[in-house]
Amino acid sequence: MTQASSLISHLIELRNRLLKAVIAVLLVFLALFYFAQEIYAYIATPLIASMPDGASMIATDVASPFLAPFKLTLVLAFFIAIPVVLYQVWAFVAPGLYKNEKKLVAPLLVSSTLLFYAGMAFAYYVVFPLAFMFFNSVAPEGVIISTDISSYLNFVLKIFFAFGVAFEIPVAIILMCWTGMTTAKSLRKKRPFVIVGVFVIGMLLTPPDIISQVLLAIPMWLLYEVGIVVGSLYSRRNEEDNEYADDNAADLHDE
Repeated sequence: MTQASSLISHLIELRNRLLKAVIAVLLVFLALFYFAQEIYAYIATPLIASMPDGASMIATDVASPFLAPFKLTLVLAFFIAIPVVLYQVWAFVAPGLYKNEKKLVAPLLVSSTLLFYAGMAFAYYVVFPLAFMFFNSVAPEGVIISTDISSYLNFVLKIFFAFGVAFEIPVAIILMCWTGMTTAKSLRKKRPFVIVGVFVIGMLLTPPDIISQVLLAIPMWLLYEVGIVVGSLYSRRNEEDNEYADDNAADLHDE
């Protein structure tokens, strides 16, 4: 097989994998679209529960009552279909991986998906109630709280994404330790800088309030510590594999 034909076959395989991923997202979206209004109402529950009596959400744009639930359902469909999307990515790159690499990548795909979901759940059940209660408690006297549904959607999607990505820290650390980019010992030495860094990142990724910042920074720091512990195991295993490979190479050379 020539280089050109090999490239074409890879591009065709990539197209087929992308098409399957898009179809999976579309099927989930079609299954959820009928419940779009109920889904939005559920996502808005933390805000509505913290609003003063008589206050309600509003729609400032004509099409917002339709577009906001539509957009939310589409994004939710992608989140739900992430396992299928990641599987297509895995199926595309798996033929080019070594056996020991396959053993690492498959668990990381599963754990990264679960961690992303865990980050979203933490944001919804822990961060939102506390943050919205804080926002409403500091509103100036005489100000009527009426949040626009599109603005609220943009806010929650930003927070979902921020917490979902932040919860991937252990996966990133494991990959860096496994590839030799760094070691658990080096990461422990950088702990003071990381603690400062996570609070800066929390400030940049969350709204300008101390509650959201702290609630993002503390889990990031704890996940960093978890990543160091697990990453040290992978670093040790990688060193053992290298020593085993060197011993085999030495034995073959002696023969």
